[in-house]
Amino acid sequence: MNTHTLAIEAKPQPELLERVLRVTRHRGFVVKQCVMANTEETSGITIEVTVESDRPITNLYHQLDKLWDVTNIKLVANQQQLRA
Repeated sequence: MNTHTLAIEAKPQPELLERVLRVTRHRGFVVKQCVMANTEETSGITIEVTVESDRPITNLYHQLDKLWDVTNIKLVANQQQLRA
C-alpha cells in the first residue's frame, strides 16, 4: 500500500469535509488521518488528509481539485510500503 498526504485549501463551507471524504472513498482511498483548521489570514479552511491505497494518487488529486470550493491542493508526502 502507498501512503500519501494532501494539503487542501478551500473556501469555508459547512459541507466541505463531507465532500472531500466522499470523493476520497469513491476513488478507492482509505483515510488514515485528517486534520482540518480555519486559516485566519485567508478566511479559509485547510485540510491535511493522509490516505492509503494501491491506486495512483493522481486520480484522487485531480478529482479533489475539481471541487468548486477547493482553492489549492498539493501533495505533501508520498510514501511506499514494501510488502514482506
